Amino acid sequence: MGPAPALPAPGASEKELRAGRVPPLRRLAARPELGSLLGAVVLFAVFFAAAEPFRQAGSLATVLYAASTIGIMAVGVALLMIGGEFDLSAGVAVVTASLATGMTAYQFNLNVWAAAGISLALALLIGFLNGLILVRTGLPSFLVTLSVFLMLQGLNIAVTKLVTGSVSSRSIADMDGFDSVRAVFASSVPVLGTEVRITVLWWLLFTALATWVLLRTRAGNWIYAVGGSADGARAVGVPVAKVKIGLFMTVGFFAWFSGMHLIAASGGVQQSGEGVGNELLYIMAAVVGGCLLTGGYGTVVGAAIGAFIYGMTKQGIVYAGWDNNWVMFFVGAMLLLAVVVNSWFRSRAGGRR
Repeated sequence: MGPAPALPAPGASEKELRAGRVPPLRRLAARPELGSLLGAVVLFAVFFAAAEPFRQAGSLATVLYAASTIGIMAVGVALLMIGGEFDLSAGVAVVTASLATGMTAYQFNLNVWAAAGISLALALLIGFLNGLILVRTGLPSFLVTLSVFLMLQGLNIAVTKLVTGSVSSRSIADMDGFDSVRAVFASSVPVLGTEVRITVLWWLLFTALATWVLLRTRAGNWIYAVGGSADGARAVGVPVAKVKIGLFMTVGFFAWFSGMHLIAASGGVQQSGEGVGNELLYIMAAVVGGCLLTGGYGTVVGAAIGAFIYGMTKQGIVYAGWDNNWVMFFVGAMLLLAVVVNSWFRSRAGGRR
């Protein structure tokens, strides 16, 4: 399986293409993540100047942790969006996976790792059904995943109340396997003299692996091709249905991973009503990072930068002593600004005025 062929920058002239040369500035302007990178640099400078606590290593570790909780899911969501679809059920699917682990372990007195295996199978099944319904019916992913979102939201609360008599799962912190689960999903590791949550390291690893898949494998070519034109990809032999289903299952895997972090970090207790609205943050990170809602364009690195922007905004406002109620306003403003800037860069790269 060879590396993915390099694509010329949009707007490159015929002479430049024949010579195999694309001007560096035009190549840079064509990068999907350029706008988000510039925004991240500006935002970092603002909070660095305005908030003294922001300059401390421990504060940066907190920012990275806040970014990682969104960024891990943004990896799968970005891949799915590049493939031309998006998933509105991703937020509640995280809580579904967490609840499934906690209730299965408690009710059946299982080792937490065994319960985690069951919840992984459930998360992958949800992703598979999302993809299967979409490719079999031809319905937009908005309608399919919105329906699944509503069903999971209802199931999370109704099943939890039915089994436990309350809206939260029982604590599994004293059960076999929980300590090792917490070490893998919710521990802290010393890095350069400060404690960094392990989710930050997982986030960076997942981002690197997904980037390698996109840029260096046939599967990555297929994802871009399917997102760009499903009919065109199908005409040249790309297994469009399998790619879409696989992408939804990838989101399912990351939902499971994030759900395991939730239950490990909370001491084994999970609230069934959580997760609603987080799917918009995952999509926000991907869009801020340069992914198009129409598919076929974007990078996972851009989504990681988008998640970092969210983490800086969420924690930077606190460190600056500003009213925390402004967080979502600034997140929305950054999203709008990023879309405008990214569109401008694509227009300039394409040679349009």
